[in-house]
Amino acid sequence: QVQLVESGGGLVQAGGSLRLACAASGRTFISYAMAWFRRAPGKEREFVARISRSGGSTYYADSVKGRFTISRDNAKNTVYLQMNSLKPEDTAVYYCAGGPLQVASPAAYPYWGQGTQVTVSS
Repeated sequence: QVQLVESGGGLVQAGGSLRLACAASGRTFISYAMAWFRRAPGKEREFVARISRSGGSTYYADSVKGRFTISRDNAKNTVYLQMNSLKPEDTAVYYCAGGPLQVASPAAYPYWGQGTQVTVSS
């Protein structure tokens, strides 16, 4: 069992930046691919970004490509999401997830954090 805790969310103006962190407990952190998902009110949870176990491979949703960067520090058991050029449409609860495969489907991730709210004002 892996426990994930997100932090770093908050209120930011459009065009600004925010850095989310996901701290993982347990000794098996490096065995999992990690991903970020988000859910806006009244909308489906959607894929944002994923990263391989080693951090050598990343993939992004088209909506955030070029603006967001996912990274991980296995020594610190932490995954990050650097969010630049934020738009009001980025407003959502952001969730960190871990799983054995590099996929975009939420159903494939057995471990989830509680989520952190990101609000982008215009």
